[in-house]
Amino acid sequence: MFVPLALAFVMASRHSAARARHRGTRVLIEGCAVEIAGLAVLALLVASVEAPSAILLALALVIFGYGQGLVMAPLSSAVLATVKPASAGSGAGMYGTTSQIANAAGVAAIGAVFFAIEAAVSARLALFAALALFALSILASAAFLSWMRRAAVECGEAIPR
Repeated sequence: MFVPLALAFVMASRHSAARARHRGTRVLIEGCAVEIAGLAVLALLVASVEAPSAILLALALVIFGYGQGLVMAPLSSAVLATVKPASAGSGAGMYGTTSQIANAAGVAAIGAVFFAIEAAVSARLALFAALALFALSILASAAFLSWMRRAAVECGEAIPR
């Protein structure tokens, strides 16, 4: 079921470099929007079909995977673009460490919410809550990226498109 998601991620990662050259950091915000759309499709699918097939679930996850590929590939470049060459190793190390800690914390938080709601109410409601929390975190990321773009323009900094 996750192979289609991974393939979509790879395809989007390959496309995102060219898109980033033309669209700049906007591609990150667009990728966030595609990710949220994928989560929405997944939620609608689970809400409308009692027992969705693996193929239907995989199709919903393909949308999310494509959006994730649009975000993850150019994100490293965007984050490390302002690091001086002499500090590239340290900057990359800090970026990698921060990413790992943030991913682990996100999984722990969303997992805790899921299992708390599952124990109190139902697995279906827990899934919807977890998807909503995940979508909110992606939305917050997109809002932060948008704010960074506006702040850079207001300060007169060169920002890719």
